[in-house]
Amino acid sequence: MRTNNTNTPFQTRISSTTVRNLGILAHVDAGKTTVTERILYLTGATHKRGEVHDGTTVTDFDAQERDRGITIFAAAVSCAWDGHRVNLIDTPGHVDFADEVERSLRVLDGAVAVFDAVAGVEPQSESVWRQADRYEVPRIAFINKLDRAGADLDTAVASIRDRLHTVPLVVQLPIGREDEFTGVVDLLRMRALLWHAGNDSYETTPIPEALAAQAHERRRELEEKVAEMHPAAMEEYCTTSTLTTPTLTAALRDLTLSGEGVVVLCGSAYRNRGIEPLLEAVVAYLPSPTDVPPVRGTLGETVQERAADPGAPFVGLAFKVNATATGRLTYVRVYAGTITKGETVMDAGTGRTERIGRILRVQADRHAELDRATAGDIVAVVGLKTARAGTTLCSPAAPLILEPPTVAEPVVSVAVEAQRSVDTGRLSSALARLVEEDPSLAVRADRETGQTVLSGMGELHLEVAVEKIRRAHGIEVGVGRPQVAYRETVVRGVSGLVYRHVKQDGGAGQFAHVVLDVAPVEAGPDAPPTFTFASTVTGGRVPQEYIRAVEAGCRDALAEGPLGGHPVTGLRVTLTDGATHSKDSSEMAFRTAGRFALRAALRASELQLLEPVMELTATLPEEAVGGVLGDLAARRARITNSTTRSGTATITATVPLSELFGYATRLRSRTQGRGTFSARGVGYAGVPVALSAEASAR
Repeated sequence: MRTNNTNTPFQTRISSTTVRNLGILAHVDAGKTTVTERILYLTGATHKRGEVHDGTTVTDFDAQERDRGITIFAAAVSCAWDGHRVNLIDTPGHVDFADEVERSLRVLDGAVAVFDAVAGVEPQSESVWRQADRYEVPRIAFINKLDRAGADLDTAVASIRDRLHTVPLVVQLPIGREDEFTGVVDLLRMRALLWHAGNDSYETTPIPEALAAQAHERRRELEEKVAEMHPAAMEEYCTTSTLTTPTLTAALRDLTLSGEGVVVLCGSAYRNRGIEPLLEAVVAYLPSPTDVPPVRGTLGETVQERAADPGAPFVGLAFKVNATATGRLTYVRVYAGTITKGETVMDAGTGRTERIGRILRVQADRHAELDRATAGDIVAVVGLKTARAGTTLCSPAAPLILEPPTVAEPVVSVAVEAQRSVDTGRLSSALARLVEEDPSLAVRADRETGQTVLSGMGELHLEVAVEKIRRAHGIEVGVGRPQVAYRETVVRGVSGLVYRHVKQDGGAGQFAHVVLDVAPVEAGPDAPPTFTFASTVTGGRVPQEYIRAVEAGCRDALAEGPLGGHPVTGLRVTLTDGATHSKDSSEMAFRTAGRFALRAALRASELQLLEPVMELTATLPEEAVGGVLGDLAARRARITNSTTRSGTATITATVPLSELFGYATRLRSRTQGRGTFSARGVGYAGVPVALSAEASAR
């Protein structure tokens, strides 16, 4: 029987090879916060099991998280297991907070993807999986909630294979089904791990006789699958017709690190079953900071690499900022080198230097002070006044700029205003602090109405932001109706549009002559339509510096399109000819010409309005399907799939975001409170011509 591990003191220095930096990823309500809580409890980091439904979890410490019962903000915690330090980030599972996941994945070395044993791969599970793919983060999978009615390991594994297009390598077999789930068969060591009621640790026993044949069959399938994918394993398998446990373990680690396969474990986090084997798998299969490739950055035009070596020049990436009334906490992943309290570091992007006041090991909302942090550490620092999420911090003597995490463009906006005029200034400060903490929020002033507009990733995202202002700053805020972020795109362009900019008002004048072609650009499979600029001018008729000015002017013109003042995307602009004046031509003149030329070209082109589209997955009783389908049709939904299992229907559809405002209430009313849905963004689609005028006016 395992005994609970004791947590290593924060100040104990641990080698980078025994560190695991990992995130817990999942769809909302798959149980990832409960998994995190059980890990903290079993490792001795906490002495009482936190429960989401009781509002007693360590990582969901924010008042709104406890009120809503979901993770909103990524929370970092640290614990120790089997001589290894495990730095965990519990990430949000709701689509509106995907940017928190993006910033976390940028600094993590590995991840545990948690799946519901009943639902399998859900929409946001798929989204966070794709985010992890972009950063090439190795993952293992944990099939949770095997004690629920309808739970089925094989069905969940099949959804991983079919929807995530990866190779699941199942290393466990459940013992008992649904509420009789009591343990797992370890297919590597061919033993049973049983959890008894009231006991937090497992007991090792022989495999139950009823499962022995199935266990040997599954072990054989695992060996064959691994041998097909791993050369060393294939060599041993061809020689002996089997794989030893050390060979199988080593091959599974290699396949995990390369991303070719995903080790799959199972259990029930709520009942504390399967967490210890999960921790053992984290240590065995996921990489340490020294196992991942050296971090790459740029210095001028050159690309440099820096290994996870405490003796190397310091470089780290700020990925999260908490602006509080008592100061700023900047969360930093240290990639190379060592930083100490009181040391001066440089913002590689601006060249500004700042002094680190304190270094803290983070335990959600609690902190323990450290003297230093070395390569592989994830810590919070106090004293940085200007660093933002995505800022590279480095040694002033060895600058390097790392690639920042990508920030998604906001898709929903609301007008906000202070209910009392005396709070107007305080509201502006509160909004600035919000944007500082969350780069996926944006604040602007509407030039026509003078209103302050707050933009974010969804209704819930904005609702949480406004509520945070109310609670943290005591400001009563009025909120307008949500508006979606429309785009305009070119359907049919123009060729040879001539624009001449001439201005003479005494002294040196302005002269620029440009000829533009405008054509549509198709969106890629995983990317929205974009803007590209090229020049085919020959003979030096337009100098290179003026060509760059024309491009800058064209980008200025993209801010507002002719249909409704929305940003323009999905076009290619080519500068085909031009002329200069020996005295009056300048970069300013050509930038102005580029701006007005593209505006004229867009007015002459055929444009289409685009709107953000979501993939909706609704789960509801079978008898309510007809009413829900009719309601979705009225919302311009396109049904892509509909399945029924055990009296429960699952409908998948693509729906314009503008049609989903208030949908939760409508779905509950049509299903007598038993229907739920989730949605994730899948890009932009054209607005029907009949609705374009109405949408443009919004």
